[in-house]
Amino acid sequence: MSIVVAVKPSARKRNAKVGRLVFEDGSRHPFESRAAAERWAADLSTGDGHVWVASAHPRDDGDADLYLVSRATNAKLEAAYDKRRRRLRGDPDPEQESLGGRP
Repeated sequence: MSIVVAVKPSARKRNAKVGRLVFEDGSRHPFESRAAAERWAADLSTGDGHVWVASAHPRDDGDADLYLVSRATNAKLEAAYDKRRRRLRGDPDPEQESLGGRP
């Protein structure tokens, strides 16, 4: 059984490796299983924009079983917005903390 993964524009725009792959090999890629497609997406995400596979909608008439997708956003602009929002709320320390950070 072969699973076809179609690359969405969001993944191509967010990840340079994906863009190059689409240019060189096209936007449809067959895999033996979903697990193989997920490993491929994880490898593409290493050191670049995060991409992942998502199931195609059951009513989608295309030949793709899965899509390679990403959130097409600008992380630097999002971080600046979050910092400003915390400052406007009156947070005395507007720096972001990770889970397990200081109380």
